[in-house]
Amino acid sequence: MENKLKQGWVNKRIEEICRIIKDKGASGEVPYLEIGNIDISKKTYIFTNKPSVKGCKCAKKNDILISRVRPTRGAIVIVNEDELAVSSAFTILRNNRNSLTDKYLWFYLAWNHNFLNYLGDNCTGTMYPTVGEKTIINYLIPLAPLNGQKRIVNKLDMLLAKLKECRIRLEKIPLSIKRFRQSVLAATYSGRLTAEWRTNKPSTPTVLGGKQNAVPVKDLIDIPNTWRWIKLSNVGEMSRGKSRHRPRNASFLFGGPYPFIQTGDIAQSGGRILKHKQTYSEDGLAQSRLWPAQTVCITIAANIAESAVLTYPACFPDSVVGIITDRSKCLPEYLEYFIRITKSDLATFAPATAQKNINIKILSDVYVPLPPVEEQKEIINRVQCMFKIADRILTRYAKAKSHIGNLSQSILAKAFRGELVEQDPNDEPAN
Repeated sequence: MENKLKQGWVNKRIEEICRIIKDKGASGEVPYLEIGNIDISKKTYIFTNKPSVKGCKCAKKNDILISRVRPTRGAIVIVNEDELAVSSAFTILRNNRNSLTDKYLWFYLAWNHNFLNYLGDNCTGTMYPTVGEKTIINYLIPLAPLNGQKRIVNKLDMLLAKLKECRIRLEKIPLSIKRFRQSVLAATYSGRLTAEWRTNKPSTPTVLGGKQNAVPVKDLIDIPNTWRWIKLSNVGEMSRGKSRHRPRNASFLFGGPYPFIQTGDIAQSGGRILKHKQTYSEDGLAQSRLWPAQTVCITIAANIAESAVLTYPACFPDSVVGIITDRSKCLPEYLEYFIRITKSDLATFAPATAQKNINIKILSDVYVPLPPVEEQKEIINRVQCMFKIADRILTRYAKAKSHIGNLSQSILAKAFRGELVEQDPNDEPAN
């Protein structure tokens, strides 16, 4: 934010426009602030308790606190209380009201990347880099005329409040999208998503054969009369991945041409395995198994009941269950969507231990509501279309969030170049 100064402005070191508070005057039961109480992203703070303190540095309302420990994190806040006991790791700056209006200096320092970089360049120590108080107070500030400072602060208060409101609204979007996806899947497996489709295009009831055909099961939701309940173990081949070699991290098992999918890959896939971080060698493949594309993968350890469909042949360990569906009964994409909506229910079966897991028997006994294959295709198409809309919204959300961050910096930069508010030539010059 350093720049060529407007007429009437002047560069001043912090020590020339502020008092540096060193007095240890706090006593009695007053709020106590440590560096850990600061929300760095919002430049605010919270209290965990209000201890009785003695001998602490005492800050007053509108004082500015700057953390000297790991200063590049930007733990810089303005005090809202009449009296506040603070950690000795803070430098306390107090306005000299003859030359500085409240919040002007805080606005300049709190989000100023140049200031944070300056502090970082002058740190000592590696584990807990610390900057000296002398370094802080030697920093140059572009000081506007006093009346101009007041106009700048008022304008920043208004604009940054609006940006804060935008951030609050934006932060609701990811949760809304998550709920939207869940509601789409809930509508899918109750039959509501394709109710109109079934009316206009009646389909042949699902025929599974044998005892699997129409099993009456208590506590299962009502489904359309063309659908059937089927156990997960009956939708196709179902078994755990293989990884027999001990130790599993033996180097000769890895580095070959065969993709090796792990639980983290599945959890981060968004339901479709498109990439992997590890591969097996010929030795790795020999003690494992190469599962075909379109296998439904379900994690049973670490990340419980995460699911994804392989888009290419791959191996995976025994912490993953693979299901190769009988496509005349069940399409893999349809089954993967079903696992997503039952994830929280499946996770409840995991014992309360340090390493939570479920077993293949738990999965085997899960009932799947199965529509005819033709309707499954329609369900998949509709879900994919709606999920693509959700993905586009999230992309726009990410861009908007980034834009607001950049806009904050742009507004602050303009403010301290003297371009945010009109300059009044009648203002008494800052010097």
